[in-house]
Amino acid sequence: MSFDTVLAHPWFHTWLAALVAIVAASAVHRIAQAVFARVTRPMPLIHAMVLAVRTPAAFVLPLIALQGVWQAAPDDLHFIGRVRHLNGLLLIACMTWLVVRLIRGFANGIIAAHPVDVEDNMNARRILTQTRVIARSAMSVAVVIGAAMMLMTFPGAKQVGASLLASAGVIGIVGGLAAKPVFSNLIAGLQIALAQPIRIDDVLIVEGEWGRVEEITGSYVVLKIWDDRRLIIPLQYFIEKPFQNWTRNSSQLLGSVFFYVDFGMPIAPLRAEVERIVNASANWDRRFFNLAVTDTTERTMQLRVLCTAASSGQAFDLRCQVREGLIDFMQREYPQFLPRTRIEADRPAVQPAPEPQPA
Repeated sequence: MSFDTVLAHPWFHTWLAALVAIVAASAVHRIAQAVFARVTRPMPLIHAMVLAVRTPAAFVLPLIALQGVWQAAPDDLHFIGRVRHLNGLLLIACMTWLVVRLIRGFANGIIAAHPVDVEDNMNARRILTQTRVIARSAMSVAVVIGAAMMLMTFPGAKQVGASLLASAGVIGIVGGLAAKPVFSNLIAGLQIALAQPIRIDDVLIVEGEWGRVEEITGSYVVLKIWDDRRLIIPLQYFIEKPFQNWTRNSSQLLGSVFFYVDFGMPIAPLRAEVERIVNASANWDRRFFNLAVTDTTERTMQLRVLCTAASSGQAFDLRCQVREGLIDFMQREYPQFLPRTRIEADRPAVQPAPEPQPA
């Protein structure tokens, strides 16, 4: 094929313009990325968004330039309609990708500005939960809108939709029933994000299991159980059913330890030992502790130790330390007053001596 033949090809000028458009758009992307990254560095939130859209923008700008080239091409050019349609689909997909990454970058910027690895992280956990739930809902909406826009570019899709809606009554009922869990989870997610019944890292008791909220997605909550199991719970569960939230208003907790001793056990030495244990523990937050007799049975008396800690994990460890320390103290100093069951057998009756037998 000679050079004159290539020059005479109907697509030559269009492909040449497309090549120039791609090179120019790529250059614009590189320059704009470098400029925006430098300018927004003092603004962490916007800087995070700029970094997040770097990859999708590298595809969006050339596709926009190419779409301009295809639209300027003659309408009678062979396959130009299909090329325009394909480029439009790719552009919508990449724009959807860019919007999703933009939302994610915005969320990451907010989360980075409010770290949760601080002593008092209540406000940070509230912002983290709201940001993640709302961001994921917004990303889901963006994906649905992008998919709908791509389908609308196909003329046949409208015809298929019209034929499917011919029996609108049945299809409407079936579609409503099928979409009910999706919309229920979406509404529950928004309620959780706004009302904040749970937050990331909250300590919950759900279905008898103790664990921390590890993740909140658009449809379920991941509860990390104390033994590293994961409990997956639908979002609407936290709207419809009761559960315990140990860190609803504060991460500080009041831990309790119950144990039983004999009635002969003096209380003052135990109270002094509790004071020594909590003062020596790094898990006690120096707010409060006490020991009291809270109940009695026919055999023992019930003692309760209360002690405070800054978090649920520290409260659990402190309770274990108090329990182990008091048991060790009683075993060492007052073993006779540990709970025990006494059984007193009746004394056997005195048997009369046998009468002597005659010889």
